[in-house]
Amino acid sequence: MKYNRNEFLKLTALGIAGASTLATRRSFASPASSKKDEKLHLAIASYTFRDFSLDDTIKMTKRLGIDSIALKEMHMPLDSTAQELKKIAAKIKDAGLDLYGAGVIYMKSEDEVTRAFEYAKNAGLEMIIGVPNYELLDMVNNQVKEHDIKLAIHNHGPGDKLYSSPMDVYNKIKNLDKRIGFCIDIGHVQRIGQNPVAMIERFKDRLYDVHFKDVDKNTGDGVPLEIGHGIIDIPKVIKTLEKINYKEHVAFEYEKDGEDPMPGLAESVGYVRGIMAVV
Repeated sequence: MKYNRNEFLKLTALGIAGASTLATRRSFASPASSKKDEKLHLAIASYTFRDFSLDDTIKMTKRLGIDSIALKEMHMPLDSTAQELKKIAAKIKDAGLDLYGAGVIYMKSEDEVTRAFEYAKNAGLEMIIGVPNYELLDMVNNQVKEHDIKLAIHNHGPGDKLYSSPMDVYNKIKNLDKRIGFCIDIGHVQRIGQNPVAMIERFKDRLYDVHFKDVDKNTGDGVPLEIGHGIIDIPKVIKTLEKINYKEHVAFEYEKDGEDPMPGLAESVGYVRGIMAVV
């Protein structure tokens, strides 16, 4: 039997609440809480902690029981020396976290393309989450081949003149190296009135990162909320990621409450873990 979203949430409300509470309490109590039963590889996009230091970002990520992170430039500056980048990467590793990527990194000139890939190489990253200008894509293609570093292009929704939708990304990369793919931000997809599930299914073969969030509207003035409070069909997104056998990261990019993100972020993480436990 199939249920619509509201019916599904009503039927599973108690189970989700219990699983969410348990997951959140466990992760706050024990950073080493077991993730063996999690169906998706949860991560943090460090822009979530943009008002905090790298040390605090590490502590809060571990407090949530999450073991992977992609750093934004306030936590790993783009003008860092090779030695500084290696030191930051070592700090992340020593904390028991996997530094899998960095971004979003904008590339508006050839120098910025070169810098981005040198930065990723020196930090030991497997992937850049980036936004290269169209005229630089051939150069980016060559850098991906030279360094064997993936580029996941991030869609930014309304107002983004380059990559508003994952469709804009596809139209520019379809003939490029397969290591150039997508970081689908489901919130921005929803804000331009498109369906995140459809985008995930369509571009599954080159989907290298997902920015996970919720929003209150299908319009450009939509604002971020705790996951589960907005209009995105989160259970269906999770079920779709499982259906396509998605093995990359699902990164929480919690943009609400920048000065005090932990309560809403912990609720969001608990909600997602609860959904994963029942879908």
